[in-house]
Amino acid sequence: MQQLFTREGEELKGTPWQAYPRPQMVRPDWLCLNGDWIFTAGNRNTKIRVPFCPESLLSLSGLRPQYGEWMRYERDFTVPADWAEKRILLHFGAVNRLCEVLVNGKPAGGHDTGYLPFTLDITESVKTGENNLIVRVMNDLSTRYPLGKQKIRRGGMWYTPCSGIWQTVWLEAVPETYIRELVITTRGDSVTVTALGVSDGTLKLGEKTYPLKNGTVTFTPDTVRMWSPEDPYLYRFTLKSGEDSVESYFALRTLQIREIRGKKRLCLNGKPYFFHGLLDQGYWSDGLYTPADPQGFERDIRAVKELGFNTLRKHIKIEPEQFYYDCDRLGMIVFQDMVNNGKYRFLRDSVLPTARILKKKDHRSNSDPAAREIFLRDMEETVHLLGNHPCICLWTIFNEGWGQFEADKAYDLLKEMDDSRFVDATSGWFHQKKSDVDSLHIYFDKLHLGKTDMAQILSEIGGFSCKIEAHSFNPDRTYGYRKYTDREIFAHEMRRHYEEQVLPLIKEGLCCTIWTQVSDVEDETNGMLTYDRKVQKILPGELAKMRETVRQYPSMIEE
Repeated sequence: MQQLFTREGEELKGTPWQAYPRPQMVRPDWLCLNGDWIFTAGNRNTKIRVPFCPESLLSLSGLRPQYGEWMRYERDFTVPADWAEKRILLHFGAVNRLCEVLVNGKPAGGHDTGYLPFTLDITESVKTGENNLIVRVMNDLSTRYPLGKQKIRRGGMWYTPCSGIWQTVWLEAVPETYIRELVITTRGDSVTVTALGVSDGTLKLGEKTYPLKNGTVTFTPDTVRMWSPEDPYLYRFTLKSGEDSVESYFALRTLQIREIRGKKRLCLNGKPYFFHGLLDQGYWSDGLYTPADPQGFERDIRAVKELGFNTLRKHIKIEPEQFYYDCDRLGMIVFQDMVNNGKYRFLRDSVLPTARILKKKDHRSNSDPAAREIFLRDMEETVHLLGNHPCICLWTIFNEGWGQFEADKAYDLLKEMDDSRFVDATSGWFHQKKSDVDSLHIYFDKLHLGKTDMAQILSEIGGFSCKIEAHSFNPDRTYGYRKYTDREIFAHEMRRHYEEQVLPLIKEGLCCTIWTQVSDVEDETNGMLTYDRKVQKILPGELAKMRETVRQYPSMIEE
């Protein structure tokens, strides 16, 4: 395989990822623990550069872990003297998968799932000055836990696993009583902010101050400005309680389904809106799950916005919060997938559905009770983690049947957690009875709509491959659904697919398309960008007609 570095990866020096890791709850007293750690895998010791997984080029470890065996990370850190009277929190953005943490030789806690953050209060284990931190990690690629597209034998649509620490590790100092979380909900122009962990305080928005009662405040901003990709306006505020203070933000936007001229339409801020999107799997050639620097997300978002896209479907992966913050502030809608667990079977989950031989019932699927419990637990934590971000407009529960079970019950549970967003219960196929959208994946047939009266979305289409040899990971194999070697022909065929097959379906009820995909990923060369992000395969002018249709969408369907 070719070693492909992004430009930022080639230039990376010093401690990586020093951006504040939690943009929706910012405090001044924090320390980044990224950088060089001592790393042990098997009987070999080396250095590793955190937060890049050992399988990645940017980790500089040179070691590939054995799956199912423990790895060990170690480093020292210094607690500042002025933190002596505060509580010390140790945060991990994500560690894949099972981990145990020791501080100065004492067990401090752990975590068992690979895509969600966790926090440990280590106040009783640390002292001002020098301290020692050890993290033991084991990635067993268990299908009982959320897994994504990791596979030991990568190839085709399966990718190199990402083990160990893959997001920022950081320390934070807080007072004895502190704001543990913010829960922000909006209904029209009404905003409710709940500060968990405290009972009183104040919220300052511009020149106005609102008091908290029982940790909660509800208010309406003096000026109402709705968030959209075209105007991604954020209201920034400060919340104080006792000795604690955090900086945060919210946005106003509404989502609803309306019937317009006999067709169900997805609406943003009361108006029909065409969600013109790309599948975004969040892989980089040198960092795998983690871009070389936090600005990697912004570069991708800006690149696809220039092409006229307004939506990213974040595909069976949860990103660092920096990604969602960048989508909030730059104006990019996110359709967020839950990370799947359960076993994948090629015949059952791909071949037969593609041939339209579809099973109808899913109550016996993914029948392991523990796997079901873990999936639903992580779904709830995902919604809790990301629910404050206005960019997220749709949750996807199950994708193409992978790990699917009792989708109708999962839909009801998710709607109880969050009824403010659309829910795609079964993306692709194996539809049950409940979902907000009829969601199809069509790569080989002529594009068509579903047979229900739900809002219609094509949640995966395209997948056309254009391989740029010098910027491709695998020189020997190419994975894609139509293969082109000439960039201009590739662009022409993509444009023709939109103009001849997508545009005619809009008046028939089509509300959204998700084209595969943002960038190449390993064998897959079907991206708008190459895997190393050095070549843009589609230029802005080449999708001008689709961009103009998206702009005219509300008036076009109401004619």
